[in-house]
Amino acid sequence: MSQAQGQTREAAWLRRAQQRGPLSCLLWPVSLLYRSLMALRRWLYARGLLKVHQMDVPVVVVGNVVVGGAGKTPCTIALVKHLQAQGWHPGVVSRGHGRHATVVTHVLADTPTSEAGDEPLLIHQRTSVPVFVAARRIDAARALQATHPDVDVLVCDDGLQHLALARQLAIAVFDDRGVGNGWLLPAGLLREPWPPARHAPFRPDLLLRQGRAGAPAPKGVAAPDMPAFGAVRQLAAHAIGPRGERIELSQLKGEPLSAVAGIARPEVFFDMLREAGLAPAQQVALPDHADPAAYAELVHGARHPLVCTEKDATKLFALLPADGSVQAWAVPLELTPDPAFFEAVDAHLAAWRPAP
Repeated sequence: MSQAQGQTREAAWLRRAQQRGPLSCLLWPVSLLYRSLMALRRWLYARGLLKVHQMDVPVVVVGNVVVGGAGKTPCTIALVKHLQAQGWHPGVVSRGHGRHATVVTHVLADTPTSEAGDEPLLIHQRTSVPVFVAARRIDAARALQATHPDVDVLVCDDGLQHLALARQLAIAVFDDRGVGNGWLLPAGLLREPWPPARHAPFRPDLLLRQGRAGAPAPKGVAAPDMPAFGAVRQLAAHAIGPRGERIELSQLKGEPLSAVAGIARPEVFFDMLREAGLAPAQQVALPDHADPAAYAELVHGARHPLVCTEKDATKLFALLPADGSVQAWAVPLELTPDPAFFEAVDAHLAAWRPAP
């Protein structure tokens, strides 16, 4: 199956999971089996029959309960920058979805995405904090602490369902899709039942709803006694080139562009480009965590300057010709949570605050 076919099937499934149509109804009994297996797994961890590993520093988990990308990586970046501003020395651990390597990897600025994964590499590029990836996040956490003993808080990207690593704070991120049709996989978008019961084990502590400015809050995401906050998602007013050069996004208005997005919901990026006044002559939607070969094909056949997300740039920029014959620009996505959200984070971490 080609990359384009894969993206088309992925987009169709995400649309279907928003409604309780015939196929979702057919898959509903399977979702009940999935629900039972997830409940059993949580029970085993809660009872100590599966080990929950404790770290010497607080662990903050950022994740989502729906598939298809709800903005957890932009949230992780915003959270890390806030912690840095508050005097913490954060590190990030991740599984590194889409990477081919299986060993524990210390992510550096020049680590290939095949070893790091595109999202961990982007987090490191945006924050400069230590980032480690591994198939088991506990292995990444231990390796990070051993290499960077000054790190005093760990942020676990996309770790809400990873129960083997104990957490002191868990943040569930939602986007405008809310809970979809309200059913679990494979009949719906949910990875776990939502809303969780008040005393459910491993229940998130905070809820963050991210969306465009002025957008209504997604339905069905409120949970009993769980503080909820909003966050505004928008494109930056600038674009970044392969050598770190910046231009105002307005300079690309009126230019014939090829817009590229290898993310869970490419249409969201394309819509935001149009809202910013850009009118791409071509839109190329790739699957989330697309293979570098798909980007190499785009570069080879490029007729217009390429504009992409920062996540795409982790693969695309490395493939550009050295002679500059193909131009490419990445447009950062900025997430601005309510100030009250960061106040709640600080309150949760206050007991772990290093002594001055």
